Amino acid sequence: MSFQLPKLPYAYDALEPHIDALTMEIHHSKHHNGYTTNLNNAIAGTDLESKDILDILADMDMDNAAVRNNGGGFYNHDLFWKVMSPNGGGTPSGALAEAINAAYGSFDSFKEAFSKAAATRFGSGWAWLCVHKGGKVEVCSSANQDNPIMPGIGCGGAPILGLDVWEHAYYLNYQNRRPDYIKAFFNVINWEEVSRRYEEGK
Repeated sequence: MSFQLPKLPYAYDALEPHIDALTMEIHHSKHHNGYTTNLNNAIAGTDLESKDILDILADMDMDNAAVRNNGGGFYNHDLFWKVMSPNGGGTPSGALAEAINAAYGSFDSFKEAFSKAAATRFGSGWAWLCVHKGGKVEVCSSANQDNPIMPGIGCGGAPILGLDVWEHAYYLNYQNRRPDYIKAFFNVINWEEVSRRYEEGK
């Protein structure tokens, strides 16, 4: 099977002023589309063609740069679009909020830990909130298009929130001010979707 570029669940300008329309359009139609095309090319004619993306990532041959980079790029961006919403922001509730409080003491402390993971990731990469079996949550980061589903990357468990800190995700609007972009991200987080992924992953 071949992978398709997922449609955004909102318009390119829907996350403004926090994430601008031009960045969203380029990020989705150029970068994510490129990862999708290159993933299909990388798995063509191999046994990976019959697998879904989660199986590909979990059994990743980490020496296969084409599948590693483009498979990660395909999955990571699909998650990224879905954990944002024009009606996002605020704080989580229910079991996810309890798990965050148990791990970090408070939402503000979690926010600080997640923001630090995103800000201190050198070069390109991602910050993640993951859930382990049993419900414990953990913040980590990964380089390039790696993610915690891959063997030996980050905190393990299932990623339920991810922030893209590649420069293409923010440079048009924020230039070198990555901390401002990270702060803005909290205004668009779709906590309902993150909570759904938490329940699914625990």
